[in-house]
Amino acid sequence: MNTLIGDFVNYLDVERGLALNTRESYERDLQHFSEFLSRNRSSVERASRTTIVAYLLYLEKQGLATATQARRLAAIKSFYQFFLREDGQGSGRNPTDNLHSPKLEKKLPTVLSVQEVEQLLASPDPKNPPGMRDRAMLELLYATGVRVSELVSLDVPDVNLELGFVRCAGKGSKDRVVPMGSVARRAVAEYVERGRPALVRDPMVTSMFVNHHGRRLTRQGFWKIVKRYAQSAGITKVIAPHTLRHSFATHLLDNGADLRAVQEMLGHADISTTQVYTLITKGRLKEVYARTHPRA
Repeated sequence: MNTLIGDFVNYLDVERGLALNTRESYERDLQHFSEFLSRNRSSVERASRTTIVAYLLYLEKQGLATATQARRLAAIKSFYQFFLREDGQGSGRNPTDNLHSPKLEKKLPTVLSVQEVEQLLASPDPKNPPGMRDRAMLELLYATGVRVSELVSLDVPDVNLELGFVRCAGKGSKDRVVPMGSVARRAVAEYVERGRPALVRDPMVTSMFVNHHGRRLTRQGFWKIVKRYAQSAGITKVIAPHTLRHSFATHLLDNGADLRAVQEMLGHADISTTQVYTLITKGRLKEVYARTHPRA
């Protein structure tokens, strides 16, 4: 099974061009499914529709979020399509046929207010190299709305401070160019000039944002930084890695930005993904109306 999973992950990389985080998620999901099969003395070849349903019920009993259950089923479905084709059983029995994903709860993303964003961005101490780095990352994240994985993957040449744009590789290795504002440009420029040279030990390192060892900062490392600053800023909302991305999109729409332009900046393949932010904006309008209109 491990060999099959390895072949499948390689297929996701080479033929479908999926991002590293997506490939790793699929691999973890399939390893978990493989362990379930082993415990129940089954295998990929012998698994039936009943086996897959039993696995989904097991996930539900474990209290996993509906989105997690849906993602694991999607990974299993994609794996079986690959397995049956590669194993020469293109017309063979697929135990995932006609299995539908659990209905996802529609949850609006958490968004920070403009004041909360300002408090968060003001938290790092720009007088030392790590503080310069953290301020530059937070400013750049809010200014561009890039994903955290895209942010930590940036190399120095990807950030054009003179013209004010960032080039990043999104999902499916699709490059896009996103503009950044003057405040973010100043913060990044200061970090590049004074902060990064103090952190980078190897001149051959091209990573834009590095840790105290001089190596590329990881997604997990940056997320710890965000949580620390959110706490010091007194932000009580439960924030996630994409909170600043969500705030970026919502604040743009709040101020009249075109939905298609926001979609392009976020790198969404489908505009319906971007439209969730309009629901937040409409919700805010209702709150303002209810609070301010004399006959609300």
